[in-house]
Amino acid sequence: MSGGRPLLGRTALVTGGNKGLGLETCRALAMLGVTVLLASRDAERGEQAAGLLRDEGLDVHPVVLDVTRPAQMSALAEHIRQRAGRLDVLVNNAGIMLPWDPWAPDADTLRRVYETNVFGLASVTGALLPLLREATAPRIVNVTSTTSSLSLISEPGSPLATDYILAYASSKTAVNMITVQYALAFARSPDWRHMKVNAATPGFIATDLNGHTGPRTAAEGARVVVDLATLPPDGPSGGFFNEVGPLPW
Repeated sequence: MSGGRPLLGRTALVTGGNKGLGLETCRALAMLGVTVLLASRDAERGEQAAGLLRDEGLDVHPVVLDVTRPAQMSALAEHIRQRAGRLDVLVNNAGIMLPWDPWAPDADTLRRVYETNVFGLASVTGALLPLLREATAPRIVNVTSTTSSLSLISEPGSPLATDYILAYASSKTAVNMITVQYALAFARSPDWRHMKVNAATPGFIATDLNGHTGPRTAAEGARVVVDLATLPPDGPSGGFFNEVGPLPW
């Protein structure tokens, strides 16, 4: 991207936007001229985060959204409709990670993680599809994880081969399949072929999710998300990417 703010006039929604990768994604999109709706479960934290970015001269506005609450999705969709009439970019970033003990299996842990990472993502996407359809070049980016790759995590000696994130890693594998299924559906329909949806992994970045142990910054992780959110018409759809390029499923 070049030439100042080339995406002026577009509207984006970033879930889980008040900190970490979500906040840096909001910042990077707004720096390109996008009007960003920063979604947060907590109104006060959302306002604080949006205020920080507005102090930098960026067009960022807080909205309340808990992706596990359908009523909030409906209200937000109506808010966006009245405000902009459409949605150009949806970044499904909200997610949680809970530890999994393979010696004491706990289905409740799976349910809690899937409620946010899978069902919440699918619900938000479904609620906002009519608004995305109204955009000229709509883009959906589903934030996933390198640990979602069955190929990479099963390689002998892989540093990704951990056995305590079953709930998180498998939820992100499900997100990858949701991404592929939507891409196939969009490509099949003349009314939806202008829509692109991709899965993005920011890599091992330092966030609250991992106790800030990652060697990369959230800003570095946001690059691939923003690239996929601003793809040109000939860009890919239905892929799984990090900032270097496509990754194996």
